[in-house]
Amino acid sequence: MTSSYPYTPTTFRTTVNPRPWAPFHPHEGHVEVPPLPFKPRSDSLLGIYNISTHIIPAAYPRVTPDIPVPQPPPRSSKRDEGSIKKLGLELMEQQLRQSEDGYSAVTDERPLWNCVNRYVKKDKETNAKSKGITLFLVHATGFPKEIWETTLCYLLPACGVIDEIWSWESVQHGDSALLNRRNLNGSFDWTDNARDIANFLINYMPEEVETSALPIQLHRLPASVGESRQKNGFSSRTTVAAGHSFGGCSVTLAALNFPALFSSMVLLDAMIDTFQEFTWEPTQRMVGATLLRREQWPSREDALRSFKSSPMISAWHPDVLRLYVDYGLYDDEGGYVRLKTPPIHEALVLANPRAGRETWELMENLDEKIELLWILPGKESPDVSMLLEVRKQRAWRRPANSSNIILKSSGHLIPQESPEELARVMADFLHKKYDISPIKHKL
Repeated sequence: MTSSYPYTPTTFRTTVNPRPWAPFHPHEGHVEVPPLPFKPRSDSLLGIYNISTHIIPAAYPRVTPDIPVPQPPPRSSKRDEGSIKKLGLELMEQQLRQSEDGYSAVTDERPLWNCVNRYVKKDKETNAKSKGITLFLVHATGFPKEIWETTLCYLLPACGVIDEIWSWESVQHGDSALLNRRNLNGSFDWTDNARDIANFLINYMPEEVETSALPIQLHRLPASVGESRQKNGFSSRTTVAAGHSFGGCSVTLAALNFPALFSSMVLLDAMIDTFQEFTWEPTQRMVGATLLRREQWPSREDALRSFKSSPMISAWHPDVLRLYVDYGLYDDEGGYVRLKTPPIHEALVLANPRAGRETWELMENLDEKIELLWILPGKESPDVSMLLEVRKQRAWRRPANSSNIILKSSGHLIPQESPEELARVMADFLHKKYDISPIKHKL
């Protein structure tokens, strides 16, 4: 069951003085490509879309200083609510001090890499009248790029006009984290995820949707192509972005700086607000609890049993949970399975919400040509009740060419809890936006 929030004006917020966009450049000289510590995908989705895994250099240089990764605290079952929040506050204050000590635009020059999954239709139909749709997916904090596949399994039979999907992975998540484990920083600015996304879309996404195989390391395109994309968008693609939470903020920040790259955006409870007042204390708890998260199990079966006992994870769709076990864990050297995304790096993402505040302030300037669909949680919970007014305003922060839908079946983790309903909403949006005749389907 869905509904929507009526127009809600934004209340006045004190400026956070958004920082200027930090440009990125190619690495100077030879950059050694690291060996892959994981097996690239080479299977298919629904027998219709071929899946492949690719890597690209992340935006260079980074906006954060080169600092050591903090030592995570020892796990203990005896910690109370107060001590958990204290842990989170300590990390947040540490990160805040580092950012206030001086934002010098670019400092960390160690090479990092982003992994992406590509899903391309085996038998692409050519349509001379319009550019085909490319779907670009950006995950939330703590999840691998494969987390979208259950939603895709419901969406693609209902919306066969999508020629290609790219599923993004931030540098400290999933396979990207395995690839970057020796070069990850002790601080992370969401701006860098936005810069990485823009770097991929401008310099590495292929010009045409080709059904043939692509190399694992995607080639950098000629500078003239990137310059043209920044001004005029893609020559052969209609790009629709979908971003969840941290990913929704990141892709919005990219669109604020390069609007020509995007035709429309689906924002799944994107973390775009001031993170002040009543949100500050819950964020402390979330950061502290993430620092203490269990990250190792004897086997995938043990991990699955552990996840099912969690009140939060037990609400997930079973197919999404299976994806998380299959692609969010890896076999370590000791014979155990371990989270690909280290809890300390997940906590560092959560502890640095500055870019979310900046995006809130800037968002009213987002190009009105980019149609926005906000998908927001509506399931009864303390989180939904506490953030009701924030979400109403968030959905109307840029009111022109914007709409929103509330999913009564889901909390914040929309792709995890309600992939079937999410797919239905996205399919309806694509049908209306791009004048596509719906495929007869059962969702």
